Order: sequence, then C-alpha cells, then structure tokens
Amino acid sequence: MAPPVVDLSGKVGLVLGIANEHSIATGCARAFAAAGARFCATYLNDKAKSFVEPVTRGLPCEMLLPCDVQQEGSLETVFDTIARRWGKLDFLLHSIAFAPKADLHARLIDSSTAGFAQAMDVSCHSFIRCARLAEPLMRAGGALLCVSYEGSIRVVEHYDLMGPVKAALESSVRYLAAELGPQGIRVNALSPGPIATRAASGIDHFDDLLAEAARLAPEHHLVTIENVGGLAAFLASPAAGRITGTVVPVDGGQHIMA
Repeated sequence: MAPPVVDLSGKVGLVLGIANEHSIATGCARAFAAAGARFCATYLNDKAKSFVEPVTRGLPCEMLLPCDVQQEGSLETVFDTIARRWGKLDFLLHSIAFAPKADLHARLIDSSTAGFAQAMDVSCHSFIRCARLAEPLMRAGGALLCVSYEGSIRVVEHYDLMGPVKAALESSVRYLAAELGPQGIRVNALSPGPIATRAASGIDHFDDLLAEAARLAPEHHLVTIENVGGLAAFLASPAAGRITGTVVPVDGGQHIMA
C-alpha cells in the first residue's frame, strides 16, 4: 500500500482569520492551495477586506465573504452561502482570537466579566458554532482545525486572560472530537510557537516572548506561518485519517524544554 500523502485535491474548505499576509491563517490558506484545495475565506469588515484581498488573490479562493462572529447571523450567512455554492465542506480552519486591550494587558484576577466573556465568545465559542454549522455539510466526514498556544497549559508571562480561554478551546476540541467522531469528522488544534502576527502584537512585551522562544527551542529558530500551514494541510488531509481530539505543537520543540 502506498504511503499517505498530503493531497486535498477536490476538497473545499473555509478559512477564518486571515488579517494580512503575515497571519497564521495566510500560511494555512497557501498550504491548502498547494495541496490542491479550493476554499472560501472571510474578512472582518470593509477596512479589513483591503488587507485580505491581496492575500487571496492568486489563490484558489472562490468566495471572499464578510464575517464578524460577534454579529448575530454573520457566521450563519457564510455557511448558507457555502451550502448553496458547494453543497458540502471538507475542512475548516478557525484562526480567530480577541480580547479587549484593557483586559488583555491586565492581570487575570483583574479581568472584567464582560471582557472575559467577549474573549471566550470570539476565541472559543465561535469555533463551537462553526462546528455545529459545518456538521451537516460534512456528510462524508471532514476536518475542523483551530489555533491554540502553550499558554493554555503553562503560565506565559503577559498572556494572562488568554490562557484560560485557550484552555477552554483545547478542551472543546476534545469534546467536539468525541461528539463528531461517529460522523467521520476529525477535530484538532494547532499550537504554534509565538509568531509576529498583528493579533500577537497586542500582547505586552511580545518581542521578549519571541526572543525567549528562539532561545529555548532546540533548533533556536522561530516558527513561521509556512510551518503552521504545512501542519494544517496535513491534518486537513486523509493522510491524518485517524488523528483527532489532539493539540499538535509546531514550535521547534520549545514545548519539551523546562
């Protein structure tokens, strides 16, 4: 029997979270395309669209749709459009996270009720909503992917509020994998090392975090969006056929170091 290869030919997917050319979702979208997939991408609003369009131009992005997961009905409209256009969905990447700046820069103990709830809704519960909407479109099985970080299981200085939020996301991955496994739908989380994205730049002292990651990683190199994209394409493909409910690190080995 031939070894499995990363082949997404004939597959269609949804990519949420492209903000600009440096986004983790950008690296993933390019990897999906290189593996033969077509996809739909989303942008937050008209201002964001001008940064997303140049990324998707030249890629097999057949639909570019607005989506604000905090706006009622926005996510549903995206899935309704996919259902009408393709009638199915083979994979989904959720690469969205947000916390109000005041709460993100505060100690966890000082986080506001509203800020914590908003961070949890955007960064975690929106993935659960994606899974619910994707389920009927994945009649032949599929793959759901989200993006986490080791701050979910270890205390990372200045990560604070997002640590418990990412922990909830990872727990959701396990429960969704158990619930959707009988339908052949696999659910996994990517856990990259720190990458200089627009979203990450909101974390206090992020440059120090990057330097420490490069120092600790056995290879002494930072992870790139291309590294994350390669993992995402693998997990979305049949080559990862029995991998589900797992948080997969792609951090140059940083997670093994004390």
